[in-house]
Amino acid sequence: MKRTYENALKLLQTRRRTARPTDKLSVGIDGLPPVGAIPNVYGTSTLLGIPSIVGMREWLELLGHSDSDVNRLNVIHVAGTKGKGSTCAFVRSLLLAHGSRTGFPRKVGLYTSPDLRCIRERIQINEQLIPEDLFTKYFFEVWDCLSSQESQVTVGKYGMPRYLQLLALVAFHTFIKEATDAAIWETHHGGEYDSTNFIREPIVTGITTIGMDHVEQLGPTIENVAWHKAGIFKSGTPGFSVPQDPNISAVLQARAEEKKIELGFVGVNPSLPTDARALQTSAQKTNCSLALALVGAFLKRKARPENSCLTSSDILDGIGKFSWPGRFEVISEGRNEWFLDGAHNELSVKHAVECATPRSLPRILIFTHISDQRDGQALLTTLASCIKNNNIRLEYVIFTTFQERQDGSTRIDKNVKIPHISIPDLLAIYCDIWRKIDPEAVIVSEPAIEGALKFARKIGEEKGGMETLITGSLHLVGGALNILQPLN
Repeated sequence: MKRTYENALKLLQTRRRTARPTDKLSVGIDGLPPVGAIPNVYGTSTLLGIPSIVGMREWLELLGHSDSDVNRLNVIHVAGTKGKGSTCAFVRSLLLAHGSRTGFPRKVGLYTSPDLRCIRERIQINEQLIPEDLFTKYFFEVWDCLSSQESQVTVGKYGMPRYLQLLALVAFHTFIKEATDAAIWETHHGGEYDSTNFIREPIVTGITTIGMDHVEQLGPTIENVAWHKAGIFKSGTPGFSVPQDPNISAVLQARAEEKKIELGFVGVNPSLPTDARALQTSAQKTNCSLALALVGAFLKRKARPENSCLTSSDILDGIGKFSWPGRFEVISEGRNEWFLDGAHNELSVKHAVECATPRSLPRILIFTHISDQRDGQALLTTLASCIKNNNIRLEYVIFTTFQERQDGSTRIDKNVKIPHISIPDLLAIYCDIWRKIDPEAVIVSEPAIEGALKFARKIGEEKGGMETLITGSLHLVGGALNILQPLN
C-alpha cells in the first residue's frame, strides 16, 4: 500500500468497532479488576468490554516511547461532558500568549475529539492542524511498527489498537517527535479507563461541566459518570473543576481524597474582559475561567519563577485570539448571521441558544440529530423549551441530514451511525414535534445540509437579512462549515 494520506485514513477506518461490546470480562486484565467488579459510587459497573486504556502503555513502548517521554510532554489533562474542547482551546491560546512574551511554552500540542471536518483537527501544534504529509508520516510509523510480525508476537494479546486508541497513539508519537513544550489532552469519553489516561504524571488536571453522557459506558447515573470523569486525577497533581451540582461535587471530592489531591472548584473569574466576543455566553465564561486556573497551575510548576504568572496582557491577548470552530461560533455575511454550535446533548443545547442573540431579523433554525445512542427527539424538545424560555421566536425551522452536498458527495474520514429508523421517517417525526410546538412556523425538510443553507440564504435575500442557528450535532456543524468556510 502506498504511504498516502488517503490510505492512512482508510486504514484508520478499519479500526472502528462495528458495534458496542455486550459482554463483561470474567477475569482481570493487566492489574485491572474484572470489569464487573470495577468500583464506582455503588460498587458496581455497567462498563462493558475491554477498557480502552488496556494496551496503551505497551503499544507506546513498542514505538520506543517511555513514561519519561510522555511526562516530558508536560500534559494538561481535561475531562467532562460539556466544554472540554473549548476549555482546551482556551488553555492553548493562553499558553501561546504567555509563550510569545516569555519564550515558554514555545510549542504547544493539542489533542481533541471529535473532529468537525478533518481528522487532522484532532492533532494540532500551536494553532495549526498537523499537515497532511506529517500526519501521513507519523501514522504509518505507528501503523507499520504495531502491525509488524515482531510486534504482533510481542503484544499479541492486545492485537491492533482500535480507532480512538490508534488516534491517541499517533498524537502521542507526533508530540514526542515534534518536541512540544506542553500538550493539552481532551479525554475521549470517560476518564478512569479512557485510552488517554495512562499518563502517570500530568502537570494539572481539569473537569468541565458534567452531565449524563455516554451512559452505556459510564452510567447508569450521574454519580457513575462523575466517578469515571474524575479518574484523570493523579496523586501529586493539582486538580480543578468548574462548579457542579452537589451530588457531582461530592463524587469529585471523594475521588480527589482517594487520590490524595487538593481539588479546587473554579467560579467565573471576575477579571475576565466584559466585551470579548469569545465570552458572549455564560458557558464560555465558565470554560475560560477553568482554563485560567489550569494555565496558572501549569506555569507555577513549569515556568521560571519570574514568568510563573499570566499577565493581564497575556489574558487579553489569549482570549482575543481564541478560536474553536463550530462551538458558539458566529459567521457574518453582510446582514446574514450564522450561529453555529455542535450541541448534541440536552445539557449543551441550553447553552447553544445563548449563542443566537435576538435582533429584528427573521430567525431560522437548522437542526438534525441522527444517532443510535442518543435521543434526538428529546434533544429537539429540550431545544424548543430553551428557545421559548429565552423569548426567541423562530419563523423558519429546517430539518436536514448529515449528507453534506446535494450531489451526494461524502467525506472520507466520517463514519456516522444511524438509528433503527429510516432518515426520512426521522425527519418527519422532527417536523411533527415542531408543528405541535409552533403551528405557525414554516417547517421544511431538506435532504442535504447544502440545501438547508440555500433555503436560509433565500430567506435572507427576501427579507433583507436573517439569523440562523445551526445546532444538534457536530456532524451537522462540520458539514455547514465545509460549505460556509471551505478549508484551503
